[in-house]
Amino acid sequence: MFAEERHQLIVEQLAVDGKVSVAQLSERFDITRETVRRDLALLESENYLRRVHGGAVAVGDASTREESYVVRTAIHAEAKARIAQRALSLLPVTEASVILDAGTTTEILAERMVKTNAGDGLLVITHALPIASVLVQSPQIALELIGGRVRGITGAASGARTAAEFSNYRADIAFIGTNGLHVSFGLSTPDPLEAAVKTALVASARRVVLLADSSKFDQETLVRFSTLESIDTLVTDQAPAGELAAALEAADIEVIVA
Repeated sequence: MFAEERHQLIVEQLAVDGKVSVAQLSERFDITRETVRRDLALLESENYLRRVHGGAVAVGDASTREESYVVRTAIHAEAKARIAQRALSLLPVTEASVILDAGTTTEILAERMVKTNAGDGLLVITHALPIASVLVQSPQIALELIGGRVRGITGAASGARTAAEFSNYRADIAFIGTNGLHVSFGLSTPDPLEAAVKTALVASARRVVLLADSSKFDQETLVRFSTLESIDTLVTDQAPAGELAAALEAADIEVIVA
């Protein structure tokens, strides 16, 4: 096989899987790992991929990449709807306090709460304007809005002021989102200011429920905001496998597949 043909196949595999490993490519093409590394270096110089430890990822998977709110609302919509519907059953049935993190899945959860009156008697705390605008429509829900400078891409307050406000709370349950869920890196997000808020948010609840579709599995973005051990429950659309599944079990995380 010519090198050019091999390079094309590597690019095609990246387009499908989002990542490749040196070991897997070495076995697939029956070439040395050093040859694979030279191939990846060449393809990186031509902006086809970005090299990472043990292999490469698609250029679009840069650690600081973050989709716009409109795009995030559209992608994986069916999976997010199933996750939000399943999360609805985890809400306290009596008067309690609930934190809703910024995110498209948590926003769907807020919409379901209003539609089904599932939030009747609850105090809901959020720093996300889109979620607050949904919850304010329900006269049964007491709404607490956390302030700070709003990020346009998420419509949520961020930074030290927002994090400090969350540190004053100890809610009964928090529903959070993430950009990446990784066996060793934990939960991460591309923005440092948002990461600070998420760290405070995780620490401000007695029970933490992560709402994350399977596209977040094995992903690392720029800033870690929580370890796996800080999470109590994961609600997702597909059962995790391999090392991630083992790590979730070791951290004693309840996994619920919607």
